[in-house]
Amino acid sequence: MADINSPRPRFSEREASSIARKLYGIDAAAVGLTGERDQNFLLRDEPGQKFVLKIYNTTERKDVLDFQNRVLQHLAQALPGLLYPRVRTGLDGALTAEFEGGRGEIYLVRVLDFVPGVFLADASPHGAGLLRSIGRFMGRTDRALEGFTHPAMNRDLKWNPESGLGILAGFVENRAGTARGRLVEDFLRRFDDRVVPLLPKLRRSVIHNDANDYNILLRGAGTAGAEVAGIIDFGDMLRTWTVCEPAVAAAYAMLGKRDPVAAAVQVVAGYHEEYPLTAVELEVVYHFICLRLCMSVAISDEQYRRDPDNEYLKISEKPAWELLHRLANVRFAEETQKPPAAATFSKKEITEIRAKHTSAALSVSYKKPLQIVRGYMQYLYDERGREYLDAVNNVPHVGHCHPRVVEAAHQQASLLNTNTRYLNEKMALYTRRLCNKFPDPLSVCFLVCSGSEANDLALRLARAHTGHKDVIVLDGAYHGNLTSLVEISPYKFDGPGGSGAPDYVHKVDMPDTYRGTFRAGDPDAAAKYARQLGDVILKMENKGKRVAAFISEPLMGCAGQIVPPDGYLEDAYRYVRESGGVCIADEVQIGFGRVGSHFWGFETQGVVPDIVTLGKPIGNGFPLAAVITTPRVAASFETGMEYFNTYGGNPVSCAVGLAVLDVIEDEDLRQNASAVGAKLLDGLRRLMDKHGLIGDVRGKGLFTGVELVGSRETLTPAADEASLVVEKMKDRGILISVDGTLCNVLKIKPPMVFTAGNADHLVSTLDEVLTEGAG
Repeated sequence: MADINSPRPRFSEREASSIARKLYGIDAAAVGLTGERDQNFLLRDEPGQKFVLKIYNTTERKDVLDFQNRVLQHLAQALPGLLYPRVRTGLDGALTAEFEGGRGEIYLVRVLDFVPGVFLADASPHGAGLLRSIGRFMGRTDRALEGFTHPAMNRDLKWNPESGLGILAGFVENRAGTARGRLVEDFLRRFDDRVVPLLPKLRRSVIHNDANDYNILLRGAGTAGAEVAGIIDFGDMLRTWTVCEPAVAAAYAMLGKRDPVAAAVQVVAGYHEEYPLTAVELEVVYHFICLRLCMSVAISDEQYRRDPDNEYLKISEKPAWELLHRLANVRFAEETQKPPAAATFSKKEITEIRAKHTSAALSVSYKKPLQIVRGYMQYLYDERGREYLDAVNNVPHVGHCHPRVVEAAHQQASLLNTNTRYLNEKMALYTRRLCNKFPDPLSVCFLVCSGSEANDLALRLARAHTGHKDVIVLDGAYHGNLTSLVEISPYKFDGPGGSGAPDYVHKVDMPDTYRGTFRAGDPDAAAKYARQLGDVILKMENKGKRVAAFISEPLMGCAGQIVPPDGYLEDAYRYVRESGGVCIADEVQIGFGRVGSHFWGFETQGVVPDIVTLGKPIGNGFPLAAVITTPRVAASFETGMEYFNTYGGNPVSCAVGLAVLDVIEDEDLRQNASAVGAKLLDGLRRLMDKHGLIGDVRGKGLFTGVELVGSRETLTPAADEASLVVEKMKDRGILISVDGTLCNVLKIKPPMVFTAGNADHLVSTLDEVLTEGAG
């Protein structure tokens, strides 16, 4: 390849005229033109005919120029109605000539016919029709080049998008700590997170790769009918990902536009009309646009430092930086051509409707509520297109709108959805596959619609099996919103509006080794907390009562992301079973690999429950939940009363459930939770050295809590500070929430596709917020 950092040729206009005469027999005056790494001249002979003389960098390869020559010949034949440069033959009969410089160096030379037209950069306005014609022109060009091959097409070129990640990593390293360095680093992180895993699915072909506004030529410039007539400068042409063509064209078309995303939509739509993009290409095109813009500023920065007299290199740098700043919080999608359906109403109108038709008991998050209209993987987008990193929503377990889950729901919904009184293979396949995730003897499955339904059914099973009603619960626990569950949830019945525990509900302390009675450092903390169950059971029996069930989350969510000490559930379960009760593990918030080390939270405690309840992540947001139990407990429920659930286990829900399991396994999300969760915990714990407001950091996998205190000695809960931190994180584009019985624990439970880069971003942003605030 031509070394982009090598000096350009430096011939005078007189010398250029002489070269054209000697090699091509063209007697013409030469006028210098701009160029990046080569030297260009406009030739005009006496009859007024115009040509372009190109003298190449001494490191340019002859086979690369032959590649360009063959492409231009191919396009001239395939698309005779469009304007492309035509290569002139030299006096020696070759398309590429050469001559020796004054110091023995060899220069390659070509002459091309001048292509008439007005540069896009010199035309105004750039209406929607003109922008769409850019896409159509490039789409027609690439369609004509489909299948074209040449030995030199796989070029090691800095403008090759496949070199982009390395170029940007170098820029970020050189600009570490600067605003521009951080901006490019953020785009690089997004590309790495969302595009790199999809690269194997992208088509590859020969593309022009440089449809900028100084290469695109128009006819009818300045009129309503202006359109692209041709394109010049094939010097950056190569074989790479096809989607880079519309991305490059869109990137340059966006520069200086009042609504850059709308401009990009027109270019991409035009390309798609002529040369349809695949679903994956449409998904990633925005990120390739940003990659090109970042490459542009990074390469310009490097080249300008080496060649400060070459002002051509600075042409698009300033507007590119301005555009990157604007795009930092914008997501591109074809829907931006029109307002999304979810954004038909303004925030004010939605708030007014909620106030009139929705109970005030239904709360919203944040002091300035978000209007979310779109989600994808670990990101959410508001009505203005601003992106938020979702670090708290554990319901879309494998990512918002995961394509495989969406497709599974769509396919099954278009085929059949009915109740479970008919035999259906989806339910059979799903119940078998789900039960295979559990240790023996857990092998019987009931499918329901929500975690609350699952816990209510679990209570019915326990009471049917034992013949008793009393339940032991952990203080601070939450198990659902049905009446039966509010009555066994201290988080609710001891909270605002609550009326205390019914006489059949018995609380024991949450096994909190940070703030509880028995703390970290006490080797017997687990046994001491568990012994409380034995004490409660003894008091019950002295009153003639027997325990039906002990229900607990293996790691407590709403109570404040509490991780019990090792061995706690083993001892607790022993007390319950010795009294004839059953043990229920509520995995609604923490199941399906979230803890990283195991698929289920109860496995981290080395126990096997009698009943397990599942919800939230099981359907990635689709209404699906389950109860898994033993054949013995299930048999006790067969009393003659039919159990039926209209929607539980319907074919669409089961198809979705199968897709979720597929994604967890195929994308190795449990391992991701383990690795990324460890990185996140480590980063958060390092912040404790800087910020006294952080009293404790705890969790497993992607189940994390950060407890804020006014004093590490007194453990005074910093509830107001926690709320302020959540609001400031939201303002910076990261969503977390507050939980815990004292409302002072930052809750972090992101979708399982959360990446190491996301973890670093969250930690660094939290560091900034705490530094700015009271940390």
